[in-house]
Amino acid sequence: MTGTGTAPQQSPRLQIGPRAIGPGKPCLIIGEVAQAHEGSLGMAHAFIDAVAQAGADAVKFQTHIAEAESSAEEPFRVRFSTQDESRFDYWKRMEFSAHQWKELAGHARQKGLLFLSSPFSREAVEVLLKAEVPAWKIASGELPNRALMDRLGETGLPLLLSTGMSSWTELDRVIEELRTLPQGFAIFQCTSAYPCPARQVGLNVLREMADRYHCPVGLSDHSGTIYPGLAAAALGASLLEVHVTFSRETFGPDVPVSLTIEEFRQLIRGVRFIEEVLANPVDKDALAAELEPLRRIFTRSLFAARDLPSGTVLEAVHLVPRKPGTGIPADRLGAMVGRRLGRELKKGEMLTPEHLQP
Repeated sequence: MTGTGTAPQQSPRLQIGPRAIGPGKPCLIIGEVAQAHEGSLGMAHAFIDAVAQAGADAVKFQTHIAEAESSAEEPFRVRFSTQDESRFDYWKRMEFSAHQWKELAGHARQKGLLFLSSPFSREAVEVLLKAEVPAWKIASGELPNRALMDRLGETGLPLLLSTGMSSWTELDRVIEELRTLPQGFAIFQCTSAYPCPARQVGLNVLREMADRYHCPVGLSDHSGTIYPGLAAAALGASLLEVHVTFSRETFGPDVPVSLTIEEFRQLIRGVRFIEEVLANPVDKDALAAELEPLRRIFTRSLFAARDLPSGTVLEAVHLVPRKPGTGIPADRLGAMVGRRLGRELKKGEMLTPEHLQP
């Protein structure tokens, strides 16, 4: 990875287009389309509309150019169909032209989304530069791809790294090189399991990464549920990426790890709710004072259990707790025992200070 000069001081914040990313800023939520479009340009555009309507901040694709990244030796991760004889054929079917990528990027920006796509070759980088991507999302398997990483570093755009197959040793090496670049970076905890079981999500790694690398951290989740994303938001994740699909019955290898658009919408609402909660710490005493009107409705006062004539010396059996709590509180029963009534108290009537002799 190329770089010049001394390593710049890394900030825990990052700028991607108009968006500031990092602690104290809203979580950047990315809808990952990947190959869910199945090679259909129209479907890719439909995903952009759906991701925008769900309330996301960014939409992400993957830019594959079969001849630049694959070979006849590449095996299928999941042999989900006989439509493609080889993995090379599958990548070929997923290709869009440079003009089409530019068209998709323009559509995303029109919808208020950041447009991201992971390049899987230097040729893909050049295509995406023409589409004016604001940052690079780097797939886990590409971190050892020195030629690709060097080219991405040269562009000056922020780098967003998935780490699903990386050890701390590999990450330390990559991050040391990234620190020589001025554009900044963020790291995603990610587990390359499809789908990822709960025991391998690794939410603990978010804090470990933040402490180790002093940069924005996020979660790239492959669980196919909304739960890890919500938990990551509660832990302060700065970025969140999940795969999306139109239906769990949809054709494609990533469907088991994806959220439906409605689930994605629910996740986004949950993240924003959690952010509001975290941004508004509660003063318990102040809140109790604010809720005093409700307290008077839901708590209890002391009422007469029977008719009590004036002059009665009160005993515990004379009084019962009943709603509302607008009179003498029920927890003062002990203090009332032994007090003398200065006037008659009817059965079911609320005891008030006016009933008591001085």
